[in-house]
Amino acid sequence: RNVIYTTNAIENYHRSLRKVTKSKTIFPNEASLMRILYLATMNATKKWTSTIQNWGIIYSQLRIIFDKRIDEFK
Repeated sequence: RNVIYTTNAIENYHRSLRKVTKSKTIFPNEASLMRILYLATMNATKKWTSTIQNWGIIYSQLRIIFDKRIDEFK
């Protein structure tokens, strides 16, 4: 369940994006906004280094339930 219910991680990511965009209220064009969001995402991904406990077991269970969907992502 901890792997599937990742609302805290998603909310943290959204908070970091809001923090970057809130400080600057007007963007000259869409490309500048996308550039800032890209850089904020690269900063946020540096923090995503933790491993998931029992990932092998979780993966095998997900593979049994969602076999065709998992094969599509490979």
